[in-house]
Amino acid sequence: MSEEDKKTQNSNWAVEVEDLSVRFGDFTAVDRISFRVPQGEIFGFLGANGAGKTTTIRVLCGILTPTEGAVRVAGEPFIDDGLNVKNKVGYMSQKFTLYDDLTVFENLTFASQLRKMPKSLFQKRAQELLNFIGFHTSTSAMVKDLPGGIKQQVSLVAAMLHNPEVLFLDEPTAGVTPAARLRFWELIHRVADRKKTVFVTTHYMDEAEQCQRVALMRTGQLVALDSPQNLKTKYFPNDLLEWEPKGKIQTSDLLHYSKSPAFSLFKPYGMRFHVEVKEAQLWASLRPQAEAHFLIRKISPSLEDVFIRVVEGQG
Repeated sequence: MSEEDKKTQNSNWAVEVEDLSVRFGDFTAVDRISFRVPQGEIFGFLGANGAGKTTTIRVLCGILTPTEGAVRVAGEPFIDDGLNVKNKVGYMSQKFTLYDDLTVFENLTFASQLRKMPKSLFQKRAQELLNFIGFHTSTSAMVKDLPGGIKQQVSLVAAMLHNPEVLFLDEPTAGVTPAARLRFWELIHRVADRKKTVFVTTHYMDEAEQCQRVALMRTGQLVALDSPQNLKTKYFPNDLLEWEPKGKIQTSDLLHYSKSPAFSLFKPYGMRFHVEVKEAQLWASLRPQAEAHFLIRKISPSLEDVFIRVVEGQG
């Protein structure tokens, strides 16, 4: 294959990871993971704390050198200190990335200077992006005086000033109101509509549902990768039921049902229980007794159900 053919083959991939491992001494934070993300995709990256998500993102942002394996971001391999990769990506951390004691304009100016942007280009991009997020407050406003949701939107502007091809959002809506979360995800979809790739981590499963594909990490390994719907179908092939207690339930009764071979899953879900049927015939014989104590309805599995089963290893 010619070099030109290779470029064409890779042109639609915004992120390519092949057998990536990252070790710190004897500790393996990321263990031989491989995946690819096409241009314009909203890609969810999920896992419990310590699963290896942030370490992987640091490599993809050119901040951390891989121990083994290879990555390409926007067609660029990791070279030397990763500067070539850094120029292709934007990063927004889970904590506010703005300085509270500076104004909006001062924060954006500082971000542009870190990227060594020409002043005229910065002014053009800043105004374009502030219009994009619908920012109607004065740029002379102090960041500390902005609501949390608006701070996050301005942080998004700072991350996009240099027009990156891949945008990494690490818990971007942590600590903001539901309305602000909704507004921020509207912006994420509009960013993707501009053919930008959005690589996002979140602990909100309703947000993960909005991703075109989701990768699940556990103890440094990639354990699942597919669309939210395909993950649900794969990991919950049998009927999933929701049991709602009609009144006070005895612990002995719960133990009886949770240990029954009729079910492959019997887990609390708030004040209710999610139950997956394993043996339909046995469940049919138990159902009249169960319905005396529970309201029982068939439900569709959620991505949270998948997360609990795959990442937390329950069920």
